[in-house]
Amino acid sequence: MKSLDRFDPVSLETLVAEASLLTRVDRKYVVPRAGVDAVMAALDPRTRVLEIAGARDFAYESVYFDTPDLLSFRMAAQPRRRRFKLRTRSYLDTGTSYLEIKTRGARGTTVKDRDEYDARLRDRLTDDARDDVADAFAAIGVAAERADELDATLLTRYRRATLLAADGTGRATVDTALEWVQPDGRGFALPGTVIVETKSGASPSDVDRALWRAGHRPATVSKYATGLAALHPDLPRNRWARLLRGPFDPAHRAAPATRPPIPRPAATPISEEDPSCSVAA
Repeated sequence: MKSLDRFDPVSLETLVAEASLLTRVDRKYVVPRAGVDAVMAALDPRTRVLEIAGARDFAYESVYFDTPDLLSFRMAAQPRRRRFKLRTRSYLDTGTSYLEIKTRGARGTTVKDRDEYDARLRDRLTDDARDDVADAFAAIGVAAERADELDATLLTRYRRATLLAADGTGRATVDTALEWVQPDGRGFALPGTVIVETKSGASPSDVDRALWRAGHRPATVSKYATGLAALHPDLPRNRWARLLRGPFDPAHRAAPATRPPIPRPAATPISEEDPSCSVAA
């Protein structure tokens, strides 16, 4: 994104140090691609952008796993107090992957476990991974044996840049080149849409305020659930109805560049900190 060129760089270590102590409030915005540059131009010039080895945006891939009856999706669509999300997240620039299990129990407590994963196996679950998921299921009241039913349901890809607000009030991720692909090859891309997620303390960040001034308001969006609902009109969709009638409508979609089977990384997987900052989860 050319609009990021005006900002000074910030290292991953500094980003983590300056942002990790925040009591985090997350807000997501679905913004037309044409409107993002205006928002970036309105930010304080002291805003910094994460830069690693000269790069300012990074290729991400997530593979989501669900049961045949889409238990994870339906728990999000309801929504229910107990829910889970399971995915591998891969950083394609380094060939590094992680398995992420996010659960929410009856008391509303969210737990996220994240472990390094073999990038060559990121479109499937190993026996050890299923054992870990079974334990996580037991903690939220889902039958442990349901872990055996899980399979890859949806792949998402995008490029992500990360901003650190000038006044230290928070940070934001800016996701472009969004695409969704199912195992059967059907999918879509949204070249005209950007998802911005802000992460701040109790007060809104500079990025939130810039978005509000430009007329953008927080939206309920999930890359997994909203994308799956867009692909299957028969699924519950009330929670994302406005987006499904707007930016996720077929009129705004293009064919995705990614096609299964999921390509294997050429590089040997190495350990590297999440370019979006590990405290972002």
